[in-house]
This record gives sequence, structure tokens and C-alpha cells, in this order.
Amino acid sequence: MKRPLITPSSPAAALAGAAVVATLVAPGNALAAASPGRPELRAPEGTVVLPNLDDDARRCTLRPGDLDRLDVAVDERLAACNDAADEVVDGPDDAEDLTPLRAAPLAVSGRARGRVSLPAAQAPYARVFVVRGGRYVSLGSDGRLSAEDLRGGARLAVEARDIVRDPKRWDGRIEVTLSVTDRGTTRSARAALRVAPVLLQNDLQRAQHVFAAAPGPGEGQPVEVPAAKRPPGQWREFADSLRAAARESGLPEREVRFQPGTAQWWKDIWRQDIAEPGYVTRPTPHGPHTLRILLRSPNYWTSPDGRSASMRRAGRLLYRDLRGPGVGVIQQYTPTERREKNVDELLNFTGNFESLPPYAGRPRGRILYGSSAERRPDPSFVTMLTAQGQQPPVVLDTSWLLVGHVDETVHVVRADNARGWTLAVSDPRKALDLLKEARRGGEGGRRLFDGTDAEAKPTVDQFLRYEEHAGDNEDAARHIDGQLAVLLRETGLKPEELVRLPVLYYRVDAGEGLPRRHIAFSPALANGLSLTARDFAAPDPHGPRVAGRDLFRDETERALARGGVRVHWVENFSWAHLGGGEVHCATNALREIT
Repeated sequence: MKRPLITPSSPAAALAGAAVVATLVAPGNALAAASPGRPELRAPEGTVVLPNLDDDARRCTLRPGDLDRLDVAVDERLAACNDAADEVVDGPDDAEDLTPLRAAPLAVSGRARGRVSLPAAQAPYARVFVVRGGRYVSLGSDGRLSAEDLRGGARLAVEARDIVRDPKRWDGRIEVTLSVTDRGTTRSARAALRVAPVLLQNDLQRAQHVFAAAPGPGEGQPVEVPAAKRPPGQWREFADSLRAAARESGLPEREVRFQPGTAQWWKDIWRQDIAEPGYVTRPTPHGPHTLRILLRSPNYWTSPDGRSASMRRAGRLLYRDLRGPGVGVIQQYTPTERREKNVDELLNFTGNFESLPPYAGRPRGRILYGSSAERRPDPSFVTMLTAQGQQPPVVLDTSWLLVGHVDETVHVVRADNARGWTLAVSDPRKALDLLKEARRGGEGGRRLFDGTDAEAKPTVDQFLRYEEHAGDNEDAARHIDGQLAVLLRETGLKPEELVRLPVLYYRVDAGEGLPRRHIAFSPALANGLSLTARDFAAPDPHGPRVAGRDLFRDETERALARGGVRVHWVENFSWAHLGGGEVHCATNALREIT
């Protein structure tokens, strides 16, 4: 009994723990001659099966009104449409998403019958096809093969219909059994396959497609923003500077797209927060075959009167604009009425879910997210992430932040060290030191945020007096120290390897009965978008200017340049910063998969 060929570096190597029982012949073994003996199954491209959740024929579309309807039935209908939802193989691209199995030709009588089956607990999660007359035919629940199929050596193909969400329900195994009954004797062969795990992309991977919000609804007539609602401003400045950053980084302009949103578009411009991009891959003779899987944020919102509810409606843009050939969408959420009390909707935004690149002992990297006993994201979403079994999580306490996302304080950047990367981190002490240095130089009258739409534009002296009284930044620094202690312990990074970026904080009311929490007063420089490993699109900090130079800009450029990273400044003060986010929050990227 032999295994399929799996090289140590292949995506299937980590999945090869499930043994192949009965007879599963290695790829190089010939099966041309009809065998009078036991059935045999061969996996010529390995035992990894893709969750076939893309839409190769582009048959899945939104109906009029879908973007804005507050009805979870819309979300369930959109998620239910994908290539694995029916028994049809939609052309050659869809066929490429299937994992082939080959049965050895058998010398059987005309009365012989075969049956391909899956264990009952696995049957809802996988489907087996047989090739007849050049077409893929689903074997359905009975899985019958004719004597002709058996004599010719049945060509089978397997698709997974889902990813692993909870190992207690399905652990990803797909055990295909071929039973052959002839002349009163039944013999069988079994192939043990496994669904590919979803891996999160990381910020060292080159961005291939960047998307962000645009003003205005995606369907129907333009909707005016109510006067009482202050919409995000200066979109044109944001969009032009983001395009320039992408162009300077080598990204074609056609790959920077701005999405019109829902009718109430001004309420949700946060494209980072609607999905965390990942991918699945399996080996083939022509190299890895990959599908992108977008993990939709588990936000679930109820109307003020409690009569209707849905997932976050901006997340439906994933189905309108991105789902298609090679791209699928997964949604996993818990309705509000079934949630535990400490599940915080803000922590369900996918800006709170990032990943660390590979390093020694962690060949696939790690998931990074924010959680605490006080505030945590939807446990079912976290279970789905950890159930992939490849990127064990690092958990940071983000409860002290008003929004509560890991991307507010930490970002992966390249470095000239053994692992090839380090972390850029928010450093309020660094920001205070720059202000104090300016004051000592007689520049205490310089203003922060000059030329912006900020309501408060304190001078250096004014802000330092405020800090001496309130201590907000020293308090934020202590919280960040706690985050860094976890990160240094888990990754092996050294304090001197960190890239410290100047960011000022202040505390605001978080709601009745809640403690005051921190939010970035100056744009959070770590909360930017990596376009390549060497190109970082950062929010323009609009720090105090001395001798014509922005102190925060200069410090950021110097700190990142030491690691070979070039900064591209994006104007996001009115579009994102005043709403509590930055460039990273307002954008998302599909990255190169190597």
C-alpha cells in the first residue's frame, strides 16, 4: 500500500497525516491493465481537495434591492450560490477545481456492480463525480458504477462543498470508498482525502488588486446624505493619493478600484472590515492550483425596532464585485440573540483579524486578532479560523481601544533580519518626545493638523499641557507595551527590531456604563496598506511642521527606510481618520499567492 507523491514543501505535506487504506496507488504506478483482483484507487494529483466555492460561470448575481435589504435571508441566499451548490461542473475551469481519482480497470462480469460512497457524516461536505462520455456526472447518493465503468477504469473527481468550520461537526476528512460486487463477492478500496485549509494572506505578499469605497450608492438614484449626518470628506484627495501610491509601487491603475456602496454608503466605508482574504491550494502536475476565499466579517445587525436583522450589508459587495472565477466567499456568524454578552460587534470587523508571515517553527505564519475577557469577537468565527489547523493564533488585548482592532497599533513590514520581517508599531512616547523636542527648540506654537478639517488643531504646547494633566498617551503606551510583550514572546522578535512610529492618543467616552477608551488623535501610522514588501501607503499624519518639515512624517520615513521600506503618503484625514480609521481600514487588497 503506497501513498500519493507528496513533497515536503507541497501544500499537501501538512495534510498527509490521514493514511490511505485498502489500496491507493501512487501517481507513477500504471493502472492500464485490467486487474482480476481487488479494486484500486489512485490519486494522481495528491489527496488535497479544494472547497469549490467560486463561481466559474458567473451565474450567481444580486437581485435589485439586495444591497440594502435588512434581511438575513438575502445573506443566506447569496452565500448558498457557488459551484459546489449544484451537481453541475461548469466548464473546464470548474473541472480544474476538482481533485481526480482513478480506479484501476477490473476484469469483471457483465453483472458486476460498483458503488462509490462517503461516510454519512461526510456526505454533506463533499461530492464525487464520474466522467462518462467526456462529461462529469455526479454520482449522487447511490454512487452506482456500471460494469462498463469498472472495466474501463472509472475516472472520478471530488469536490468539497465547504471549508472546515467546526471540527466537532466535520474535521475536513473525505473518505471515498469504492465497493465492487461480482460473482457474489464484494471487495473495496478506500482513498482518504482532506479538504484544503484556508490560509490568510499576509502583508509581505504583493497586492494584486486594491479596493476601497467611493461616495454614492451602488444601485438606484443617488441618495443625499442627511444634514444631521456628517459624511466622510475629501474622497477625491484620498482616491488620487491612493492611486499615486499604487502607481509608484508598480500596481496597474486598473487594479485600484473604488466601489459604490449601499444607499446609506456614508455609514460604512470600511472595506478592510468587511472581509479577510485567504486562499486554498492543492498540488497539480502544473504547479499549485489556488482559489481565493474571502472570509466575510461576522457582523450581524438588528434594526432599532428589533423586527429585522441581517449581516453587515456592505459585505454584500463581496458577492457583487469580487465573487466569480477563482474567488469564493464564506460567511460564519452568530445571530445577536444567540451571542454571549461579551461579544463586541466592533471586534467582529475584519480589521481585527490579520496574519503574521512564516517564521521558524511556524511555516504558514499565524493569525493575529484582538480579544479579551471584557470584549471579544464572535467565537464561531474564531473557531472557523483556528479549525484550519495551519496558523495558530496570537491574541492581543485591544479592549482599551475604542474600536478595538489589531490593525490600529501593529503592521507587518519587511526587515533585514533572519526572518525577513518585523512589526511597525504605534509609539505614543515617540510622538511625545518629538513634541517636547520641538518645544525645547522654541517651536511650541506649531499646530497639529494645520490645513485639515480637524475641529481641534492644538499647538505643540497646548497638547503637551493636556497630556501632563490627562496622561492619555502614557496610558496608551502601557497598553501597547502589553501587546508587544505578547508579540515578542510569540515571535522571537527583539525590541530593537521593532519599527516605532509616532502616534498620539486621547481617551473618549465609549458609552453609558463603559470605561473611557483610547483612539488615535493623530493618524495611526501603523494603520496603513502594504502594496509590496517595500512599499507602504501610510496616512498623512499632518504633524507639526518645523523648518517646513512634518516631524511625524520625517520620523516615519527614517524608521521604515532602515528596513528598505518606502513610504507613500495618502491623504485620509477627512475621509477616514475623522471617522475613527485610516488607510488600512478604508481599503482592502487581494495579494499575490506564492
